[in-house]
Amino acid sequence: MKKVKVLILVVIVATLISFLFNYLLVGKLKNFSAPKIAVVKVYGVIKSSDGYISILDRLEKDPRVKAIILRVDSPGGVVGACQEIYEKVNEVKKLKPVVVSMGSVAASGGLYISVPATKIVANPGTITGSIGVILQSYNLKELAQKIGIKVITVKSGKFKDLLNPFREPNQDEIKIVQNLINDTYEQFVEAVAKSRKLPIEKVKSFADGRVFTGREAKKLGLVDYLGNIDKAVEVARKLSNSPNAKVWVVKERHGIVEKLLGKESSQLIKNLIGVLNGNVEEVKLMYLLN
Repeated sequence: MKKVKVLILVVIVATLISFLFNYLLVGKLKNFSAPKIAVVKVYGVIKSSDGYISILDRLEKDPRVKAIILRVDSPGGVVGACQEIYEKVNEVKKLKPVVVSMGSVAASGGLYISVPATKIVANPGTITGSIGVILQSYNLKELAQKIGIKVITVKSGKFKDLLNPFREPNQDEIKIVQNLINDTYEQFVEAVAKSRKLPIEKVKSFADGRVFTGREAKKLGLVDYLGNIDKAVEVARKLSNSPNAKVWVVKERHGIVEKLLGKESSQLIKNLIGVLNGNVEEVKLMYLLN
């Protein structure tokens, strides 16, 4: 009788161990290897492309990721950064579908990084468009004179201190900046026309900085579907032939300073270091809703 009880106990323990093994380990392995729809959030002003390109690189190589959703809620950003993300999206979509889900705002640079996607989904009330380029600089000449500040500039060429905030720009300088703006604007128009398969003249007819709702953008050919993030997931699953793929929101990897102090504090420290190194002002071309 005692042997029977021991045998029963062994069977119960073995069953329990088997259950735990299957539930904890095998279940996790199945979930780990299950097909995924990766969601990458692009929020706020786009100041750098490095983080986004790093994430897209990882997702491009990950066989579990069947499609990628770019959740864009951005008024735009720096021209170079937006163009680098644009090129990366173009590259990734050759291997797996990239679907853009526009949030509240996906304007200017936010639109620029969206147009190369396989498909674009926007809410009817999403603010998008604002195709154009802006460059702004402060002129502090009068303020400097009032408080008695004199700025001495030594330069190698007459245009080396272009947009110097302590003097008025002349017409030759304005012309150089305007040519810069015009060329960058043409690049924006060409990117939209090429990616959305629209005639350049049609794009130019509404590429004057104006904004549109998602519903208006669909009529213009800038958007494929109207809907929220759930609609984008539906489209991504269909394009990738992965009806059971799980949604995976990709978290940005932060450095130790950001983890300890938070993103805002980390950025403040970077700005202070920049000031200490003499980087008082940055003048950047922007694809930005202003």
